[in-house]
Amino acid sequence: MNNWSLSFEPLLSWPLLAAVFIPLALLALAGLFLRQRGAVMRAIALAALAAALLNPVLLDEEREPLQSVVALVVDRSQSQSIGEREQQAEAALAGMKERLARFGQFDVRVVETGRSDTAAGDRTETRLFSALQNAFRDVPNSRIAGAVMITDGQVHDVPATAPDFDAPLHALITGHEGEKDRRIRFEKAPRFGLVGKPLDMTYRVLATDGNQGTVDVNIAINGRQAGVTQAQVGREMPLQIIVPNAGRNIVELSIPVEDGELTDTNNRTIALVDGIRENLRVLLVSGEPHAGERTWRNLLKSDASVDLVHFTILRPPEKQDATPIHELSLIAFPTRELFVEKINEFDLIIFDRYQHRDVLPILYYDYIAEYVENGGALLIAAGPEYAGYSTIANTPLMSALPAMPTGDVIDKAFYPRLTELGQRHPVTRGLDGSASEPPRWGRWFRTVRIENPQGEVVMKGADEQPLLLLDHKGEGRVGMLLSDQGWLWARGYEGGGPHVQLYRRLAHWLMKEPELEEERLTADGRGMVLDIRRQTMSEDPGPVQVTTPSGKTVDVRLSQSEPGIFTGSLETDEIGLYQVANGDLSTLAHVGPVNSPEFTDVLSTPDKLKPVAEAVGGSVRRLAGSDPAGVDLPSVVPVRPSAQASGNDWIGLRNTEDSVLKSVSSVPLFGGFLGLGLLLLALGGMWYREGR
Repeated sequence: MNNWSLSFEPLLSWPLLAAVFIPLALLALAGLFLRQRGAVMRAIALAALAAALLNPVLLDEEREPLQSVVALVVDRSQSQSIGEREQQAEAALAGMKERLARFGQFDVRVVETGRSDTAAGDRTETRLFSALQNAFRDVPNSRIAGAVMITDGQVHDVPATAPDFDAPLHALITGHEGEKDRRIRFEKAPRFGLVGKPLDMTYRVLATDGNQGTVDVNIAINGRQAGVTQAQVGREMPLQIIVPNAGRNIVELSIPVEDGELTDTNNRTIALVDGIRENLRVLLVSGEPHAGERTWRNLLKSDASVDLVHFTILRPPEKQDATPIHELSLIAFPTRELFVEKINEFDLIIFDRYQHRDVLPILYYDYIAEYVENGGALLIAAGPEYAGYSTIANTPLMSALPAMPTGDVIDKAFYPRLTELGQRHPVTRGLDGSASEPPRWGRWFRTVRIENPQGEVVMKGADEQPLLLLDHKGEGRVGMLLSDQGWLWARGYEGGGPHVQLYRRLAHWLMKEPELEEERLTADGRGMVLDIRRQTMSEDPGPVQVTTPSGKTVDVRLSQSEPGIFTGSLETDEIGLYQVANGDLSTLAHVGPVNSPEFTDVLSTPDKLKPVAEAVGGSVRRLAGSDPAGVDLPSVVPVRPSAQASGNDWIGLRNTEDSVLKSVSSVPLFGGFLGLGLLLLALGGMWYREGR
């Protein structure tokens, strides 16, 4: 494309030319006005001289027109997988590419948004305008021809005002008119709840067909059926659950699929509730006072989640002297109330170097054993008295104990060490200082010898004898620490040791904290990745079976990340609730945003995009035509910037007037012999006229 233009390349500077010619021009004009003789010839001569000094040049510019940029934005979000929308989008994309390829003046940029390989944040909503803005980021406004969006109309970043480019926006809507859907959602779902206490929630069932009837709502908590209730469609309904566990709990509500319903994906909704335990109640029964008694008391008192009742024997019954009775104690200790009436209210009972001296009636030990069998927790912190004649192993508590004493006490310095099981057990795994040999902690000097230990030996002491045993008794748990030397770590002897870490883990394992279970399966969503963690005492738990929201089953191999911990992950493109199973264990996990906006409203609609499209001269139309297998695509027409950009069966895209300069050629108009001849002719004519 050639463009001709006139330019001036003066031989003198503009200020100098102005200083010379402005006075001369005024004199010439005055002569013409006063009709002086020779004024015309003087004006012609002056004009010829000015033209010679101004040096006019005729420019021939060769320019190449620039292409107009067209953005073709394709919605790949999960709602596009409903029904025939994905097939319609593919057909529309192929058809629009073919139509736009006929016009060389268009630079087509295809932008797909919402795929599984995008960032996790982009999958929570359909953000087409953000993608459109990125497509035009390096394009000046004058070169934007327009944009075409292929979507179901459920767009979550529609601007409140018109886009900041002056070009038409067209939307091609997938799906069909008259779609029907029903969904359920939580209205009020508290994030936290007390374990074992009722929690009030509300939910609502919504229907697009205006139905106001009732519907059955299935309630499940952590994958287990919790009941069925009825809900009035459209009304906010109350729901009360009992929080079953500490930590994360998944409350799921679901409704049956109705005939002709668009999708069943939003027929269930979930709420994540973190269970919080009320203060744990611990009964500490201390025997003969010793250096380590305060270690247990200080540890338990420092834990804000523990309510401690401390029962200590300061004066054995056989000690007789003349001390008056009223000076022996300020209050009578409520042994019957603690060990009979309210024993089941305690989460843990600790016997710290306690021996049977008839302070507790013999029947009370039977109550304690029954308490353990029914789900209670018992810890024996044993000293030399456990090997003596008055040992509690000779009471009815015997049935709850994991080991019987031989009667010997080993007085020998040793480093407490983890056994092979102890390296995998959550109570002792990764204790600070346990990785080196010898361990980086201080020595102990006394161990009670036992025989026929039951349960799991997780620590060993002198002569490879068991030091810490953990056992399951019925529905309860029992721990036995066969040394009273733990206080040496607390006092910092030889550098001390992780007594707080060990004692706290031990107490919380006995009280069935989920994080300290030997066999545990957990899963959690991280963006669009499902992370799986298997805690086990075995050497290989095997693969994990994952059931996706769509019902597909996938096996995930686990690898050991540390002793007793196996992990794995699964990248996915489905938002929703996943079921994870391994052996007898199963759990639930939600991947992606909870109750994603993608499925809050799944009906295809032109209404959201129509105001924005019409504000810039564009259009919104459905793709579905009379042929169920195909789509009705409009024709594409290049239009001028000010022309109409849409019709019944066509859409317009703007042509740009921008171009890039390729080359320039110049032709001087008053140069060479021609210019010299014209200048001499004008001056000669003036001289001739003045000489007459």
